[in-house]
Amino acid sequence: MPSVTVRNVPDEVHRAIRVRAAQHGRSIEAEMREILESAVKPQGRVKLGSLLAEVGRKAKLTDEELGTFESVRDKTPARAASFE
Repeated sequence: MPSVTVRNVPDEVHRAIRVRAAQHGRSIEAEMREILESAVKPQGRVKLGSLLAEVGRKAKLTDEELGTFESVRDKTPARAASFE
């Protein structure tokens, strides 16, 4: 997993992150990961799997039919496209 170094963080920002991390019971590093993740993930987005499951429910598929989709689903994490 890649690492990121952030230089020249103002003292008051570092202190605020340290306090926020303590409030959430996390390390500063874990808190910063959470902040970054929540900043780049759109709120309320609909995931494809959730959308397809909703379509299946509306089509009144049986649990067995819905299970077929789950068993063949590719659970490999997506990779970023490389243009080099």
